[in-house]
Amino acid sequence: MVKTKLKTGDNVIVITGKEKGKTGKIKKVLRRPNRVMVIVEGINIGKKHLKHIENVQEGGIVEIERPIDISNVALIDPKTGQPTRVGYKIIEEGNVIKKVRVAKKSGEIIDTVWEKTK
Repeated sequence: MVKTKLKTGDNVIVITGKEKGKTGKIKKVLRRPNRVMVIVEGINIGKKHLKHIENVQEGGIVEIERPIDISNVALIDPKTGQPTRVGYKIIEEGNVIKKVRVAKKSGEIIDTVWEKTK
């Protein structure tokens, strides 16, 4: 299984492709055996033709968000607003050990992955 440093709810910017420069929030992370894709709110919109099924769904053409490969998006640094890579840091505070996600450009803490007591 492929490991990823981005997760649902992260603000990202598209760095390559036809949607380059657009920003949005990750709605879903799709893990496949040999690649990881993300669905980002309002980005990579495609049309899907739906057949009418009585009492279940309306028929017609619907716009949906299509997946983007995870290598084509980058996390937005919370401090500078620029694209950045993500790293991990272990922080010890008294008798508590925390593993946190960190923005590589500014060193800003993004969020806590886990917390343990000694």
